[in-house]
Amino acid sequence: MTTLVKICGLTTPEALEVALEAGADLVGFVFFPPSPRHLDGATARALGRRVGGRARKVALTVDPDNVLLATVIEVLQPDLLQLHGSEPPERVAAVKQRFGLPVMKAIHVESSADLLMVPAYAAVADHLLFDARPPQDATRPGGLGNPFNWKLLQSLEPGVPFLLSGGLDAGNVAEALGVTRASGVDVSSGVERAPGQKDPDKIRAFIRAVRQAHADMAAASGSPA
Repeated sequence: MTTLVKICGLTTPEALEVALEAGADLVGFVFFPPSPRHLDGATARALGRRVGGRARKVALTVDPDNVLLATVIEVLQPDLLQLHGSEPPERVAAVKQRFGLPVMKAIHVESSADLLMVPAYAAVADHLLFDARPPQDATRPGGLGNPFNWKLLQSLEPGVPFLLSGGLDAGNVAEALGVTRASGVDVSSGVERAPGQKDPDKIRAFIRAVRQAHADMAAASGSPA
């Protein structure tokens, strides 16, 4: 199976087109006002329509209530809901049941203790996403460009596909995949020239690096790429 590539925090038609043309599997749109990548409804609707089935649309929210989720679903028509806050497993299950969409739950990692809840989340989510735990004074839970110790995930087998996030870029993603054997990778700040401003060349380079890393790992294991 191909390593999934998610380009998150897309805010302009130009950046979206680059991500799609370069072969992103998932494109992420942020609905969280403190983020420099936050979208209003009109922009989200326009960007969502441009995707046209070329990739799966992911709506990222942080501890959303049902009203916000219903609004986001109406404007974006996402294929996947990403819960990136402190939602407990019960909330993840409730969101999935209420809205009938696959759910990706982010788990913030700093130490092995942060992985204790993995089984509970894996039982209710369709995908897990492991991101670096933000500093205590951070105003948002992701997109900060900080990696965590990937070796914490070395022997992890949650039973559902998982993506790796946090401080990834074209220069380190091959190492990250080699350590974690993640099902996919998620990048935002690592393909930007400034917070919220995507760099087309960095997007292309990141996706190339992932594809090459996947091919190298497949060759090393003797399995088809």
